[in-house]
Amino acid sequence: MTDDVCFRPATQLAAMVRSREISARELLEAHLARIDRLNPGINAIVTLDAEGARAAADAADAALAAGGSVGPLHGLPVAHKDTHATGGMRTTWGSPLHADTVPLRDELVVARLKAAGAIRVGKTNVPEFAAGSHTYNALFGATHNPYRHGLSAGGSSGGAAAALAAGLVPLAEGSDMGGSLRNPAGFCNVVGLRPTPGRVPTWPAGMGWSQLSVQGPMGRTVGDVALQLSALAGPDRRVPISLADDPAAFAAPLPERLDGLRVAWAPDLGGRVTVDPAIISVLASSVAVFESLGASIEEDCPDLAGADDVFGTLRAWLFEASYGELSRRHPEKVKESIRWNAEMGAKLTGPDLARAEQVHTKLYERMAAFFERFDVLLAPTTQVLPFPVELEYPTQIAGVEQENYLEWMRSCTLISATGSPALSVPGGFTPDGLPVGLQIIGAPREDRRVLEVGHAFEQATRFGDRRPPL
Repeated sequence: MTDDVCFRPATQLAAMVRSREISARELLEAHLARIDRLNPGINAIVTLDAEGARAAADAADAALAAGGSVGPLHGLPVAHKDTHATGGMRTTWGSPLHADTVPLRDELVVARLKAAGAIRVGKTNVPEFAAGSHTYNALFGATHNPYRHGLSAGGSSGGAAAALAAGLVPLAEGSDMGGSLRNPAGFCNVVGLRPTPGRVPTWPAGMGWSQLSVQGPMGRTVGDVALQLSALAGPDRRVPISLADDPAAFAAPLPERLDGLRVAWAPDLGGRVTVDPAIISVLASSVAVFESLGASIEEDCPDLAGADDVFGTLRAWLFEASYGELSRRHPEKVKESIRWNAEMGAKLTGPDLARAEQVHTKLYERMAAFFERFDVLLAPTTQVLPFPVELEYPTQIAGVEQENYLEWMRSCTLISATGSPALSVPGGFTPDGLPVGLQIIGAPREDRRVLEVGHAFEQATRFGDRRPPL
């Protein structure tokens, strides 16, 4: 089996397995061979269970041969983010405190992929406790960008994005509080969807009513992401914010025209973020493609006043709840940026949280009004290009100092505060070959809409077809 099969869309591979054009075992072996050859230089997959995957692939082939019904992802290799608990497989959260932790059961996002027929191969690298948008940790080191060794793959789902870009797996899943699905997709020329909160239920969760952090699908094409979303979405009685819509609708065919679509383009989110001019240059020409697809484009942006305060306050509150006590008990084993964020949360008062929720409500209302005039909002996924892996985060953008490890991610964190679904798709390349991501943002619960728009753009541009020079 050649490397060619490892870059075919997951939608095509799923059909090939169901028709027995290829067996699940053959498909797995092709990916394992590629992992063996390329992963040591990329460091995307940090835990590998080849024998367990082979046993699962053989069982998948036997089930198909017996004529039983199979799931939409039947026989497809998948790697899980190392912050998502996998029963019987090491899950470290990128922390020395969990170097040898083996959970007893799968968390919901993992269980749903398994139920859909996916074959678990291993775990993808993350920053410590998924904090920050650059994938490195004290246990496994840094993940390298497949498009240029020595540069960041983004994060926190950086291992997942790099594994997809390098053809190590056809599907992976991630999570996103402030850009962790979108930033690495932009850095690695793949697709990542931050769904509407509740679209993909998260369980177990310490704060089940929170809508800041979500889980979602990643792939090399929008169709692959839509297929995976059809397996991940759907209600769960244990998750109070889960949405009840039929997930099968996400796997329906996606359009290639966008006639009548009303598009807003906000290159710097209304002057609220500083973006590397090289990124704006690439996207300015790419955005023009929407007119050729039948859409109208206008430079405009919703009023995002207060989004910084909302995101910063609610994130600090979550970090204190999740890592505050851990940081106080083991300060030497928790990285400084996590301790800093938890300390911010510990200083919050009841009035602080009440104010943030009031501002949050007004922000949501303004977004709803904006999406009465426009169908989607376009913006850069990232404010910077991939940077050297030795840096924790960029400290300057176009001469503007970045005060902390969150400042350079605001093109995503501002959107996280709105409750809108946001899709990062390949948006083009700089002259020296670095990927640039385009962020497609929709009205809350309009996840299908952003997938439709992303697919049409993808088919017209084919930026995602450009493979890394591995």
